[in-house]
Amino acid sequence: MTNPGTVYLVGAGSGDPGLISLRGVECLRQADVVLYDGLVNPLILRHTRASAERTSRAMGPDGRRIDQAEINQRLIDAAKAGHTVVRLKGGDPFIFGRGSEEAAALAAEGIPFEVVPGVTAAVAAGEYAGISLTHRNLASAVAFITGHEDPTKSESSLDYNQLAAFRGTLVFYMGLHRLPKIAAALIEAGKDPATPACVISRATTPLQRTVTAPLQDLPETVAAAMLQAPSLIIVGECVSQREQIAWFERKPLFGKSIGITRPIGQTKEQISQCLALGARPVLLPTIEITSPENWQTVDDTIARIDKFDWLIFTSTNGVQSYLDRLWQLGYDSRRLANVKIAAIGPSTAGSLEAYHLRADVVPEEYRAEALAESLKPLAAGQRVLWAGANRGREVLIDELTAIGATVEKLVVYHNHDATTFPEAEQALLEAGGIDWIGLSSPSIARNLRDILGKTAEQHLGNRIRLAAISPVTASAAAEVGLPVATVATEYTWQGIFNAIQAFEESSPSEPD
Repeated sequence: MTNPGTVYLVGAGSGDPGLISLRGVECLRQADVVLYDGLVNPLILRHTRASAERTSRAMGPDGRRIDQAEINQRLIDAAKAGHTVVRLKGGDPFIFGRGSEEAAALAAEGIPFEVVPGVTAAVAAGEYAGISLTHRNLASAVAFITGHEDPTKSESSLDYNQLAAFRGTLVFYMGLHRLPKIAAALIEAGKDPATPACVISRATTPLQRTVTAPLQDLPETVAAAMLQAPSLIIVGECVSQREQIAWFERKPLFGKSIGITRPIGQTKEQISQCLALGARPVLLPTIEITSPENWQTVDDTIARIDKFDWLIFTSTNGVQSYLDRLWQLGYDSRRLANVKIAAIGPSTAGSLEAYHLRADVVPEEYRAEALAESLKPLAAGQRVLWAGANRGREVLIDELTAIGATVEKLVVYHNHDATTFPEAEQALLEAGGIDWIGLSSPSIARNLRDILGKTAEQHLGNRIRLAAISPVTASAAAEVGLPVATVATEYTWQGIFNAIQAFEESSPSEPD
């Protein structure tokens, strides 16, 4: 009989994928199966290689509901099959998250489990909106209240007389659709109609919106703003702090959606940069990176690396593919003792540093022409190995060959064109939900045009703007009819984000 696996009930935090705990990430990395709910940011799934399944809502007699019994059974069945299971829940598992019901079902079946706390929505939403739920001068207590009780209950468990008299902050979860009734019940029970109040929608994400008003005016103000779930209602004097200490919604690219066109597994840094600026990263991979089908040529070249004077890298992919293969063959950095290394830019040089290698040459301008110029005084008449992709510009070969260098191109990884975007991202694109797309190479620019096809003119221009990593990439985009709004002065993804920020600051109006 198979021993049951462990189930981890993990709080994913609220919206921002950075709010999951280190322990939560550890569990995801161990998981064989992940069941995640609809409030979990899918970006968190980057931390796992497990099979991930979203728990969906089904239509019942009282509207859409989660079939909790079915979820419980899925957890039990997966664990009994010997799998390590993560039940990933928005916020905290035990704060209006039904995690305790799942724990009880597991305990009844003798399934080992662990609960990993998460940042609950009230705390996260308040702090991202600039509201401290407790304050020594404003509120010495806080109450978490459901705005959506079990519809099968014969009567409400909420005593609005007690809530109205509560001398602290009231936070209602899941109450947007009942806001008029909640506000009216509090006022009828004696709550001052002028009490500061707010609704925070899609908290801790770049889509966060916060509407404040006196309690008596809040339902009408929120209806006019057309806020969407998920949301929280906060009632109390602490809401008055927002005007002074709100910070999240003041980030430089807050609310902007930026398409990242790198391969899906190589977007970690760009996602972090996006989120740090308050923007929403949208993964639009235009290429896929794969290893060579046959490593023999690479292996043979690594074996004779001491015959070369220079080793050139023009991408982080080249660094990783070449050096990972070197290690797999039983070598280490000592194998490169007699060769000098050149990198096209700081990102590539940074990848070398991760392997404890320093580039001897990094040009000030991060493009092939500049790298060739930097190498010309150093590599004339010498043997040069360029480890890169199966395709790309041949500037280095042409320029260095012209000065008498012998250049050998070694393909250590392959670029493959994508033909479409993931379904959810394609839908967002078609709905006009993307503000910018970053182009980080000529091939990416050309492939974006191929993917968009006849819809390119419909999507691009004032509706979606393009930012190019360099003049070379901007030229490639122009050649295929893609209008570039701004070009980075530093030829990195950080440069792309800087260019977008500068453009937005100089043109603050929204696109038509």
